[in-house]
Amino acid sequence: MALPHRVPSRQNLAEDLGTASLELVKSRLNISGDGLTQAEAQARLQTYGFNELPQEKVNPLLKFLSYFWGPIPWMIEAAAVLSALVRHWEDFVIILTLLLMNAGVGFWEEFQAGNAIAALKATLALQARVKRGGVWTTVAARELVPGDRMHLKIGDIVPADARLLDGDPVQVDQSALTGESLPVTRNPGDAVYSGSILKQGEIDALVYATGQKTYFGKTAHLVESAHTVSHFQRAVLKIGDFLIVLAIALVVLILIVALFRGDPMLTTLQFALVLTVAAVPVAMPAVLSVTMAVGARILARKKAIVTRLAAMEELAGIDVLCSDKTGTLTQNKLTLGVPFCVDGVSPEEVILAAALASRAESEDPIDLAVLGGVKNAGELAKYHTLHFLPFDPVHKRTEATVEGPQSGQFRVTKGAPQVILGLAGDARVRSVVEQAVNEFAARGFRSLGVARSGPNQTWRFLGVLPLFDPPREDSKSTIATATEMGIKVKMVTGDQLAIAKEMARQLGLGQNIVDAAVLADTKNYQAGELAQAIEQADGFAQVFPEHKFHIVQVLQQENHIVGMTGDGVNDAPALKLADAGVAVSGATDAARAAADIALLNPGLSVIVDAIKESRKMFQRMNSYAMYRIAETIRVLLFMTLSILIFNFYPVTAAMLVLLALLNDGPILAIAYDRVRYANHPEAWDMPLVMGISSVLGIAGVIASFLLFYLAERVFHLNRDVIQTFMFLKLAVAGHLTIFVTRTRGPFWSIRPAPLLLWAAIVTKALATLAAVYGIFMSPISWQWALLIWGYALAWFVINDWIKLGAYRIFDRRRRGLLEGQSVKHRSGPFRRMLQA
Repeated sequence: MALPHRVPSRQNLAEDLGTASLELVKSRLNISGDGLTQAEAQARLQTYGFNELPQEKVNPLLKFLSYFWGPIPWMIEAAAVLSALVRHWEDFVIILTLLLMNAGVGFWEEFQAGNAIAALKATLALQARVKRGGVWTTVAARELVPGDRMHLKIGDIVPADARLLDGDPVQVDQSALTGESLPVTRNPGDAVYSGSILKQGEIDALVYATGQKTYFGKTAHLVESAHTVSHFQRAVLKIGDFLIVLAIALVVLILIVALFRGDPMLTTLQFALVLTVAAVPVAMPAVLSVTMAVGARILARKKAIVTRLAAMEELAGIDVLCSDKTGTLTQNKLTLGVPFCVDGVSPEEVILAAALASRAESEDPIDLAVLGGVKNAGELAKYHTLHFLPFDPVHKRTEATVEGPQSGQFRVTKGAPQVILGLAGDARVRSVVEQAVNEFAARGFRSLGVARSGPNQTWRFLGVLPLFDPPREDSKSTIATATEMGIKVKMVTGDQLAIAKEMARQLGLGQNIVDAAVLADTKNYQAGELAQAIEQADGFAQVFPEHKFHIVQVLQQENHIVGMTGDGVNDAPALKLADAGVAVSGATDAARAAADIALLNPGLSVIVDAIKESRKMFQRMNSYAMYRIAETIRVLLFMTLSILIFNFYPVTAAMLVLLALLNDGPILAIAYDRVRYANHPEAWDMPLVMGISSVLGIAGVIASFLLFYLAERVFHLNRDVIQTFMFLKLAVAGHLTIFVTRTRGPFWSIRPAPLLLWAAIVTKALATLAAVYGIFMSPISWQWALLIWGYALAWFVINDWIKLGAYRIFDRRRRGLLEGQSVKHRSGPFRRMLQA
């Protein structure tokens, strides 16, 4: 037993323990076969720190100040300076308030979104199986210390640099560290590095370096997860670019006209800058972050953790979902049937041999079902396992070397019937076994071949174990729901063709099941016939993990947006390639690392819920895009035409800034709006978005000029009061626009979320109080304010009718500019928009 609190020095560990003899490593680390005691582990944790790379902490004050740097803040700051130069102190105060508000909102929303995502990802933190005080226990990988004895199994991401202990050679994928494309073999005594993935085998290992001292830490301790702008963000920000260009073009026109008229250039420039700021979609980044974070939190409550926020938008466009069968469509609760026996072997002998080739501690459903079939548990105790080879997706079988009370040493194996027949089956046995397997498959049973070695170490086929995994109760209804949503669910299973067809029949999937062997038989898997077969298939049988990659690739080349589920280490490439990779419940570390979404609960319903939520998110962003474009057109055109035609500034710079302040407040609440998801995959239809927005924007300009005419020619009001009129009209009508754009049908067809409704009411009330009491403007009476409210509400109803007519013109239910663009990888609806 290791002496408590005797911690090796840093100088000792600085030696290259990755190449020193294993005995020297054990000596330097002062360890024993029982592992570290808990006290020793805590002492070493204090000395060496947590097993994680140091992350650069961003000073919150510096982060806040960064919001004052950039094109939009520069324009606001320039407008504030110009206001001070012309001594418009009211404008200066309001502009400064806008600047501080934008910085505060941006900082707070990013802070909140960051905290939410960090909390969600914490639930996916790596775990490690370690031996502490002679007892195997599970701890967080960050708590590993040099000297820990840990257990590695297939699919595990190696959490720290370690030396392999006694056992069989293992296959390790080090591509993330060394760039090697193929797994490498590592033998007992060899080093394995943090970040590599165990592709085959199972073994214990001794940790000798953690955190920044690991091979990965030494070379990449300064590397942080790079912040990349998703296709979703780029697409929506593209709308922002359009609005900014439009604003700048009209502002330049105003400046040119003012120059020819001889207007005070300093005042004109200040107004032009403020007008540009008012037109710029300042709230867009915040709306984007909040909308995606809200969607991720909703999914987290349903036990689906979004590891890449941008995957939310990919889900909205999914039209094909390739789903694992076991554990996703089925219950993953195997029931053992009556075995089929060969040459007079008893059922008990078959079950016993299969049980000896099983491990209870692996918690594998097949092993547990087989062990549960042993009637006399004491019978197993008579045998001693000398060596065990765990299951892997390549060899598809387990094998154990066993010593019995009377029979001496022998081997047992269980696995895929065709694999076991390859070891121990002559033509006669093969014929009867294949017939039995087909009969089991026709009834929906999976088959497990069992064999045992004789005295001369030759294999003898014993029999076949039938295993039944019933479908989940909600699978059939969930598949029906997905079909109604325009999603084609394709079952992917390693089971035989007959089993897959029977399960597909029970689930209502269809009977067009393709044997995945066709993918292996043809190298040119992009050929037209094969692509058509994959596209039309209801499912795939006898699938190896590498087949999944081909299936996803072919479907993407046929212009589908593909979701793929997986759980094994070999599923990682397909999960990475898919537009939305989903690691199912119980997936390996490698699969979860490659996936965009990780499920904590089994079943397909969670995935369908995620797609529904992503489509709702798309609806919210679509509504926001229409609102923002319409409002920009409305304000810019009205201002520009008023200045050019009437030589009159309909609102002051201070009013414009106040409008921007009031507009940004309620629009953040759109992330929480109540919407209905579409029953078809979503894709940006920019002709529709631009068409609806332009029509509403022009209608708003007409309404503004009509009110301007009434105020000046009918009511004979002075220009200062008219400016207050126009301010209140723009404030009230602007907020009402979001209630027009948020529905395709009449505005009352979907009730708005209370948060959005109250945010709009409060900001409109503030605008009304500012107009009535003359805050930064000439006051008007309550009668005039009520008249403007009535006018804005009347135009709200008219605009809703105009919207319905515009939809009939522009919405032709086509796939649009953006559908049909072939994108090989990450080809979500927003990428197609970018390509258009």
